[in-house]
Amino acid sequence: MTDRAGGIPDGDRYGGGSPPRPGGRRRRTRSGGPGSRVRTAPPRPSRRRRLTRLAVLLAAVLGLTSLGTYVWADTELQRDVDLGRISGRPPQGKGTNYLIVGSDSRVGLSVKDRKDLHTGGSADAGRRTDSMILLHTGAHGTTMMSLPRDSWVTIPPYIRPETGRHYAASKNKLNAAFSLGGPDLLIRTIERNTGLRIGHYTEIGFAGFVGIVDAVGGVPLCLDKDIKDEKSGANLTKGCHTLDGRTALAFVRQRHQEAQGDLGRSKNQQKFLAALAHKTATPGVVLDPSKVYPTMSAGLDTLIVDKDMSLWNLTSLFEAMKKVTTGNGKRLNVPVAGLGFRTPKGSALKWDLPRAQKLFAELRDDRPVDVADGVGKG
Repeated sequence: MTDRAGGIPDGDRYGGGSPPRPGGRRRRTRSGGPGSRVRTAPPRPSRRRRLTRLAVLLAAVLGLTSLGTYVWADTELQRDVDLGRISGRPPQGKGTNYLIVGSDSRVGLSVKDRKDLHTGGSADAGRRTDSMILLHTGAHGTTMMSLPRDSWVTIPPYIRPETGRHYAASKNKLNAAFSLGGPDLLIRTIERNTGLRIGHYTEIGFAGFVGIVDAVGGVPLCLDKDIKDEKSGANLTKGCHTLDGRTALAFVRQRHQEAQGDLGRSKNQQKFLAALAHKTATPGVVLDPSKVYPTMSAGLDTLIVDKDMSLWNLTSLFEAMKKVTTGNGKRLNVPVAGLGFRTPKGSALKWDLPRAQKLFAELRDDRPVDVADGVGKG
């Protein structure tokens, strides 16, 4: 049979099958003449199956994006500290010890920034540190142990990088090690006085700290008292707040209104870092590219880490800090014998050696920590 337009048989026009059905697919028949079986086209995938395929596709794209982001982020880290060249180190214990240092580096801050943040100084000023936390991870969770900057310790022999002059071992405040010999001397000093081997080093300055806090949208924190400190600029009321970068920096730096001075500041720093790690790991931040990229950009290029530190290690560090907020860990200071210990270098903190050495042994052997910090009577 031919059609009206030009004699083309209906069967030939549609490839040996019947015309298309309205709103559907045409049927095709196998050649073979009368009685041959009818074969229909495969049905369209169901909505559920199409959504599943879309989800798989998106997961693959996100995987590629994550890989690219990982490679980029890993190259942003400043690996300036070589733990491998430090000599006279204690033996490797169990678990992993991270040294987290907050420096007063003003690199990246404008004159206005330094005024607004109450940091003083200049962008070219040398680095000092007010915050040193040894974070231990192991079989019994996380322990965040603050090492107060005014701790009276023995600084091992060293060479001043600027002059090449040799200095013998001497007693001094812990933060002097950082200002005299940078991260290397600080690590050697901590290892000598605690017997704990540092596995990884992380340092962040003012600009990086403020940038990270702002990039994650602020950090929720509840205070049990009013805090007002003119030197740091802290002015917070009792209750719960979401701290932005400027306010957070003022909070972790203030100590003059703390009854225990540097010990009180150390506890505030631990509390805030744990809260920051918890906020950074929430789905609202981790799964939101508009927060992930600014956070990484704000923090990675301001971090100074050791040469063996990878982004994976850095993630493990944040995960460990986060666990402290969920009860799987402890926050404490090195036990001290008393406040206001008089020294040739001014007032310092003297460690309670029996309790401190017991704590260091527990961390070194990765045993449960049962030493209370607090201030002793000695």
